[in-house]
Amino acid sequence: MPVTSWIESESMDMHADILVSSLMTVEVTSSTANAYLADVIQVMIDNRFSCMVVVENDIPTGIITERDIVRLMGLFISDRPQYPVRVADVMSAPVATVSEDTTLFDALVLSSALKIRHLPVVSASGHLIGLVTLSDLANALFKTYEKQREIIEHTDTQRTRELLLANERLKSLSLVDPLTGLGNRRAMEVDLEHTHSQAVRYNRSYSVALFDVDHFKLYNDCYGHKAGDDALRRISGHLQKSIRTCDRLYRYGGEEILLIMPETTLYGALILADRILAGFADMNIPHKMSSHSIVTLSCGVASQVEENGYDSWEELVDLADRGLYASKNSGRNRATIIPPEDARDDSVPRMHGINP
Repeated sequence: MPVTSWIESESMDMHADILVSSLMTVEVTSSTANAYLADVIQVMIDNRFSCMVVVENDIPTGIITERDIVRLMGLFISDRPQYPVRVADVMSAPVATVSEDTTLFDALVLSSALKIRHLPVVSASGHLIGLVTLSDLANALFKTYEKQREIIEHTDTQRTRELLLANERLKSLSLVDPLTGLGNRRAMEVDLEHTHSQAVRYNRSYSVALFDVDHFKLYNDCYGHKAGDDALRRISGHLQKSIRTCDRLYRYGGEEILLIMPETTLYGALILADRILAGFADMNIPHKMSSHSIVTLSCGVASQVEENGYDSWEELVDLADRGLYASKNSGRNRATIIPPEDARDDSVPRMHGINP
Protein backbone atom coordinates (compact mmCIF):
# COMPACT_ATOMS: atom_id res chain seq x y z
CA MET A 1 0.00 0.00 0.00
CA PRO A 2 1.45 3.38 -0.96
CA VAL A 3 2.53 5.90 1.66
CA THR A 4 1.04 9.30 0.84
CA SER A 5 3.17 12.31 0.17
CA TRP A 6 3.03 13.97 3.57
CA ILE A 7 6.74 13.46 4.10
CA GLU A 8 7.84 14.88 0.74
CA SER A 9 6.15 18.22 1.31
CA GLU A 10 8.72 20.97 1.86
CA SER A 11 6.27 22.71 4.15
CA MET A 12 5.78 19.68 6.42
CA ASP A 13 6.13 20.61 10.08
CA MET A 14 8.47 18.03 11.63
CA HIS A 15 7.08 18.94 15.04
CA ALA A 16 3.48 18.10 14.10
CA ASP A 17 2.03 14.64 14.68
CA ILE A 18 1.88 12.28 11.70
CA LEU A 19 -1.66 10.96 11.56
CA VAL A 20 -2.97 7.60 10.41
CA SER A 21 -5.33 9.41 8.02
CA SER A 22 -2.31 10.42 5.92
CA LEU A 23 -1.06 6.83 5.69
CA MET A 24 -4.15 4.66 5.38
CA THR A 25 -5.65 3.02 2.30
CA VAL A 26 -9.19 4.33 1.90
CA GLU A 27 -10.52 1.77 -0.60
CA VAL A 28 -10.95 -1.24 1.69
CA THR A 29 -12.66 -4.43 0.56
CA SER A 30 -14.63 -5.96 3.42
CA SER A 31 -16.70 -9.06 4.14
CA THR A 32 -19.55 -10.12 6.38
CA ALA A 33 -19.33 -12.76 9.08
CA ASN A 34 -21.80 -15.00 7.24
CA ALA A 35 -19.83 -15.08 3.99
CA TYR A 36 -18.22 -18.34 2.93
CA LEU A 37 -14.56 -18.41 3.86
CA ALA A 38 -13.58 -20.00 0.54
CA ASP A 39 -15.02 -16.98 -1.32
CA VAL A 40 -13.13 -14.55 0.93
CA ILE A 41 -9.85 -16.44 0.49
CA GLN A 42 -10.30 -16.35 -3.28
CA VAL A 43 -10.78 -12.56 -3.19
CA MET A 44 -7.63 -12.24 -1.08
CA ILE A 45 -5.68 -14.39 -3.55
CA ASP A 46 -6.97 -12.56 -6.62
CA ASN A 47 -6.17 -9.13 -5.17
CA ARG A 48 -3.09 -10.10 -3.16
CA PHE A 49 -4.74 -8.91 0.04
CA SER A 50 -3.04 -9.85 3.30
CA CYS A 51 -6.27 -9.40 5.26
CA MET A 52 -10.01 -8.86 4.98
CA VAL A 53 -11.91 -6.71 7.47
CA VAL A 54 -15.23 -8.20 8.63
CA VAL A 55 -18.02 -5.67 9.11
CA GLU A 56 -21.63 -5.45 10.20
CA ASN A 57 -23.41 -2.30 9.01
CA ASP A 58 -19.96 -0.96 8.03
CA ILE A 59 -18.68 -1.31 11.63
CA PRO A 60 -15.66 -3.65 12.03
CA THR A 61 -16.46 -6.76 14.06
CA GLY A 62 -13.48 -8.94 13.16
CA ILE A 63 -10.65 -9.50 10.71
CA ILE A 64 -9.40 -12.39 8.57
CA THR A 65 -5.62 -12.47 8.16
CA GLU A 66 -3.13 -14.85 6.64
CA ARG A 67 -2.42 -16.06 10.19
CA ASP A 68 -6.08 -17.05 10.64
CA ILE A 69 -6.03 -18.99 7.39
CA VAL A 70 -2.86 -20.85 8.35
CA ARG A 71 -4.44 -21.73 11.70
CA LEU A 72 -7.50 -23.09 9.88
CA MET A 73 -5.31 -25.21 7.63
CA GLY A 74 -3.70 -26.71 10.72
CA LEU A 75 -7.13 -27.64 12.05
CA PHE A 76 -8.13 -29.05 8.68
CA ILE A 77 -5.06 -31.27 8.54
CA SER A 78 -5.70 -32.66 12.02
CA ASP A 79 -9.51 -32.67 12.37
CA ARG A 80 -10.87 -32.18 8.83
CA PRO A 81 -13.80 -29.89 9.76
CA GLN A 82 -16.99 -30.01 7.71
CA TYR A 83 -17.28 -27.55 4.83
CA PRO A 84 -18.38 -24.94 3.94
CA VAL A 85 -16.72 -22.83 6.65
CA ARG A 86 -18.06 -19.35 7.35
CA VAL A 87 -15.94 -16.26 7.99
CA ALA A 88 -17.33 -16.08 11.53
CA ASP A 89 -15.77 -19.48 12.30
CA VAL A 90 -12.23 -18.26 11.63
CA MET A 91 -12.02 -14.49 12.03
CA SER A 92 -10.16 -12.81 14.89
CA ALA A 93 -12.55 -10.85 17.08
CA PRO A 94 -12.93 -8.37 18.57
CA VAL A 95 -10.78 -6.43 16.17
CA ALA A 96 -8.37 -3.71 17.28
CA THR A 97 -9.12 -0.45 15.44
CA VAL A 98 -7.71 3.08 15.38
CA SER A 99 -9.27 6.43 14.54
CA GLU A 100 -8.17 8.63 11.67
CA ASP A 101 -6.51 11.08 14.08
CA THR A 102 -4.41 8.35 15.72
CA THR A 103 -0.75 9.31 15.51
CA LEU A 104 2.00 7.27 13.87
CA PHE A 105 3.50 6.67 17.32
CA ASP A 106 0.24 5.39 18.83
CA ALA A 107 -0.38 3.09 15.87
CA LEU A 108 3.16 1.70 16.14
CA VAL A 109 2.64 1.02 19.85
CA LEU A 110 -0.60 -0.90 19.25
CA SER A 111 0.82 -2.87 16.35
CA SER A 112 3.87 -3.83 18.42
CA ALA A 113 2.05 -4.52 21.70
CA LEU A 114 -0.76 -6.57 20.16
CA LYS A 115 1.54 -8.25 17.61
CA ILE A 116 -0.74 -7.40 14.70
CA ARG A 117 0.03 -6.16 11.18
CA HIS A 118 -3.35 -4.71 10.18
CA LEU A 119 -5.29 -1.88 11.82
CA PRO A 120 -8.72 -0.94 10.44
CA VAL A 121 -9.35 2.80 10.69
CA VAL A 122 -12.78 3.92 11.87
CA SER A 123 -14.65 7.21 11.96
CA ALA A 124 -15.98 8.86 15.12
CA SER A 125 -19.17 6.82 14.66
CA GLY A 126 -17.18 3.57 14.46
CA HIS A 127 -17.63 2.99 10.70
CA LEU A 128 -14.79 1.57 8.59
CA ILE A 129 -13.04 4.30 6.56
CA GLY A 130 -9.62 2.84 5.85
CA LEU A 131 -6.87 0.37 6.67
CA VAL A 132 -3.29 0.94 7.78
CA THR A 133 -0.71 -1.85 7.88
CA LEU A 134 2.56 -2.36 9.68
CA SER A 135 4.30 -1.84 6.34
CA ASP A 136 2.66 1.58 6.01
CA LEU A 137 3.83 2.53 9.49
CA ALA A 138 7.35 1.22 8.95
CA ASN A 139 7.65 3.06 5.62
CA ALA A 140 6.45 6.27 7.25
CA LEU A 141 9.01 5.92 10.02
CA PHE A 142 11.75 5.21 7.49
CA LYS A 143 10.78 8.32 5.53
CA THR A 144 11.02 10.33 8.75
CA TYR A 145 14.59 9.13 9.27
CA GLU A 146 15.39 9.95 5.65
CA LYS A 147 14.05 13.45 6.18
CA GLN A 148 16.33 13.87 9.17
CA ARG A 149 19.34 12.70 7.15
CA GLU A 150 18.49 15.23 4.45
CA ILE A 151 18.34 18.02 7.02
CA ILE A 152 21.70 16.96 8.48
CA GLU A 153 23.34 17.01 5.04
CA HIS A 154 22.08 20.50 4.24
CA THR A 155 22.17 22.02 7.68
CA ASP A 156 23.74 25.39 8.39
CA THR A 157 23.54 27.86 11.25
CA GLN A 158 20.07 29.04 10.24
CA ARG A 159 18.72 25.49 10.15
CA THR A 160 20.13 24.30 13.46
CA ARG A 161 16.77 24.77 15.13
CA GLU A 162 15.06 22.68 12.44
CA LEU A 163 17.60 19.91 13.03
CA LEU A 164 16.99 19.99 16.78
CA LEU A 165 13.26 19.75 16.18
CA ALA A 166 13.79 16.78 13.87
CA ASN A 167 15.87 15.01 16.52
CA GLU A 168 13.20 15.62 19.15
CA ARG A 169 10.59 14.30 16.75
CA LEU A 170 12.53 11.07 16.26
CA LYS A 171 13.07 10.64 20.00
CA SER A 172 9.33 10.96 20.51
CA LEU A 173 8.76 8.05 18.11
CA SER A 174 10.82 5.65 20.22
CA LEU A 175 8.80 2.82 21.77
CA VAL A 176 11.57 1.23 23.84
CA ASP A 177 13.37 2.13 27.04
CA PRO A 178 17.08 2.06 26.09
CA LEU A 179 18.33 0.57 29.39
CA THR A 180 15.94 -2.33 29.92
CA GLY A 181 14.71 -3.02 26.39
CA LEU A 182 11.14 -2.87 27.68
CA GLY A 183 8.45 -0.55 26.35
CA ASN A 184 8.84 3.01 27.60
CA ARG A 185 6.39 5.08 29.66
CA ARG A 186 4.75 6.82 26.71
CA ALA A 187 4.17 3.51 24.90
CA MET A 188 2.72 2.09 28.12
CA GLU A 189 0.14 4.87 28.34
CA VAL A 190 -0.98 4.28 24.75
CA ASP A 191 -1.27 0.53 25.35
CA LEU A 192 -3.20 0.99 28.60
CA GLU A 193 -5.60 3.48 27.02
CA HIS A 194 -6.41 1.03 24.23
CA THR A 195 -6.57 -2.03 26.52
CA HIS A 196 -8.88 -0.28 28.97
CA SER A 197 -11.23 1.07 26.30
CA GLN A 198 -11.47 -2.40 24.72
CA ALA A 199 -12.19 -3.97 28.11
CA VAL A 200 -14.95 -1.47 28.80
CA ARG A 201 -16.45 -1.74 25.31
CA TYR A 202 -16.54 -5.53 25.19
CA ASN A 203 -17.12 -6.14 28.92
CA ARG A 204 -13.82 -7.97 29.42
CA SER A 205 -11.27 -8.16 32.21
CA TYR A 206 -7.56 -7.44 32.29
CA SER A 207 -5.01 -7.08 35.08
CA VAL A 208 -1.87 -5.11 35.81
CA ALA A 209 1.05 -5.83 38.14
CA LEU A 210 3.43 -3.10 39.30
CA PHE A 211 6.90 -4.38 40.31
CA ASP A 212 9.51 -2.41 42.25
CA VAL A 213 13.06 -3.34 43.26
CA ASP A 214 13.40 -3.52 47.05
CA HIS A 215 16.02 -1.22 48.63
CA PHE A 216 17.27 -0.18 45.19
CA LYS A 217 18.80 3.09 46.40
CA LEU A 218 20.82 1.17 49.00
CA TYR A 219 21.90 -1.24 46.26
CA ASN A 220 23.15 1.64 44.10
CA ASP A 221 24.90 3.26 47.06
CA CYS A 222 26.63 -0.02 47.94
CA TYR A 223 27.49 -1.47 44.52
CA GLY A 224 27.42 1.57 42.24
CA HIS A 225 25.05 2.78 39.54
CA LYS A 226 26.57 0.56 36.85
CA ALA A 227 25.75 -2.48 38.95
CA GLY A 228 22.27 -1.01 39.49
CA ASP A 229 21.79 -0.74 35.71
CA ASP A 230 22.98 -4.33 35.28
CA ALA A 231 20.50 -5.46 37.95
CA LEU A 232 17.65 -3.70 36.16
CA ARG A 233 18.61 -5.41 32.91
CA ARG A 234 18.67 -8.82 34.64
CA ILE A 235 15.30 -8.13 36.25
CA SER A 236 13.83 -7.11 32.90
CA GLY A 237 15.22 -10.24 31.26
CA HIS A 238 13.72 -12.43 33.96
CA LEU A 239 10.32 -10.77 33.58
CA GLN A 240 10.37 -11.17 29.80
CA LYS A 241 11.13 -14.91 30.14
CA SER A 242 8.44 -15.42 32.79
CA ILE A 243 5.37 -13.92 31.10
CA ARG A 244 2.99 -15.22 28.43
CA THR A 245 3.20 -14.16 24.80
CA CYS A 246 0.07 -12.01 25.15
CA ASP A 247 1.43 -10.05 28.16
CA ARG A 248 3.30 -6.74 27.81
CA LEU A 249 6.02 -5.14 29.94
CA TYR A 250 6.87 -1.45 30.33
CA ARG A 251 9.33 0.53 32.39
CA TYR A 252 6.98 2.58 34.53
CA GLY A 253 9.73 4.79 35.89
CA GLY A 254 13.00 4.43 37.81
CA GLU A 255 13.11 0.87 39.14
CA GLU A 256 9.36 0.26 38.63
CA ILE A 257 8.08 -2.05 35.88
CA LEU A 258 4.44 -2.50 34.85
CA LEU A 259 3.04 -5.74 33.46
CA ILE A 260 -0.23 -5.73 31.45
CA MET A 261 -2.09 -9.05 31.38
CA PRO A 262 -5.04 -9.13 28.92
CA GLU A 263 -8.04 -11.38 29.61
CA THR A 264 -6.67 -12.19 33.07
CA THR A 265 -8.57 -12.28 36.35
CA LEU A 266 -7.25 -10.87 39.60
CA TYR A 267 -6.27 -14.23 41.03
CA GLY A 268 -4.81 -15.45 37.76
CA ALA A 269 -2.61 -12.34 37.74
CA LEU A 270 -1.64 -12.95 41.36
CA ILE A 271 -0.50 -16.50 40.57
CA LEU A 272 1.71 -15.20 37.75
CA ALA A 273 3.12 -12.41 39.95
CA ASP A 274 3.97 -14.88 42.72
CA ARG A 275 5.69 -17.15 40.21
CA ILE A 276 7.74 -14.23 38.88
CA LEU A 277 8.84 -13.16 42.37
CA ALA A 278 9.78 -16.70 43.41
CA GLY A 279 11.76 -17.26 40.20
CA PHE A 280 13.63 -14.00 40.57
CA ALA A 281 14.52 -14.68 44.22
CA ASP A 282 16.04 -17.97 43.04
CA MET A 283 18.54 -15.96 40.96
CA ASN A 284 20.24 -14.97 44.26
CA ILE A 285 21.68 -11.62 43.22
CA PRO A 286 23.65 -10.50 46.31
CA HIS A 287 22.41 -7.43 48.21
CA LYS A 288 24.12 -7.15 51.58
CA MET A 289 22.13 -4.01 52.47
CA SER A 290 18.82 -5.93 52.28
CA SER A 291 17.34 -7.96 55.13
CA HIS A 292 16.92 -10.78 52.57
CA SER A 293 20.64 -10.60 51.60
CA ILE A 294 19.62 -10.78 47.92
CA VAL A 295 17.87 -8.48 45.46
CA THR A 296 14.10 -8.95 45.73
CA LEU A 297 11.00 -7.47 44.14
CA SER A 298 7.74 -6.26 45.63
CA CYS A 299 4.52 -6.16 43.65
CA GLY A 300 0.99 -4.80 43.64
CA VAL A 301 -1.71 -6.45 41.52
CA ALA A 302 -5.06 -5.05 40.38
CA SER A 303 -7.76 -6.11 37.92
CA GLN A 304 -10.38 -4.45 35.75
CA VAL A 305 -13.46 -6.55 36.43
CA GLU A 306 -15.97 -7.31 33.67
CA GLU A 307 -18.82 -5.42 35.36
CA ASN A 308 -18.72 -2.21 37.41
CA GLY A 309 -15.05 -1.70 36.61
CA TYR A 310 -12.99 1.46 36.72
CA ASP A 311 -13.56 4.47 34.49
CA SER A 312 -9.89 4.82 33.55
CA TRP A 313 -6.67 2.85 33.51
CA GLU A 314 -5.15 5.43 35.85
CA GLU A 315 -7.48 4.23 38.62
CA LEU A 316 -6.39 0.64 38.04
CA VAL A 317 -2.68 1.47 38.12
CA ASP A 318 -3.23 3.56 41.24
CA LEU A 319 -4.83 0.51 42.86
CA ALA A 320 -1.82 -1.63 41.91
CA ASP A 321 0.41 1.08 43.39
CA ARG A 322 -1.54 0.84 46.66
CA GLY A 323 -0.93 -2.90 46.66
CA LEU A 324 2.77 -2.32 46.01
CA TYR A 325 2.93 0.14 48.92
CA ALA A 326 1.28 -2.47 51.16
CA SER A 327 3.84 -5.08 50.05
CA LYS A 328 6.66 -2.73 51.00
CA ASN A 329 5.13 -2.17 54.44
CA SER A 330 4.70 -5.91 55.03
CA GLY A 331 8.23 -7.15 54.62
CA ARG A 332 8.78 -6.85 50.85
CA ASN A 333 9.44 -9.78 48.45
CA ARG A 334 5.71 -10.37 48.02
CA ALA A 335 2.68 -9.51 45.90
CA THR A 336 -0.37 -7.81 47.37
CA ILE A 337 -3.85 -7.56 45.93
CA ILE A 338 -6.76 -5.34 46.83
CA PRO A 339 -9.95 -7.26 45.99
CA PRO A 340 -12.51 -5.34 43.89
CA GLU A 341 -14.95 -5.18 46.79
CA ASP A 342 -12.31 -3.35 48.88
CA ALA A 343 -10.84 -1.22 46.12
CA ARG A 344 -12.46 2.02 47.26
CA ASP A 345 -11.82 1.31 50.93
CA ASP A 346 -8.67 2.86 52.40
CA SER A 347 -8.35 0.15 55.03
CA VAL A 348 -5.37 -2.22 54.99
CA PRO A 349 -5.68 -4.57 51.99
CA ARG A 350 -5.63 -8.33 52.25
CA MET A 351 -2.13 -9.78 51.86
CA HIS A 352 -0.78 -12.62 49.80
CA GLY A 353 2.90 -13.20 49.37
CA ILE A 354 6.06 -15.23 49.43
CA ASN A 355 7.62 -15.98 52.78
CA PRO A 356 10.76 -13.85 53.23
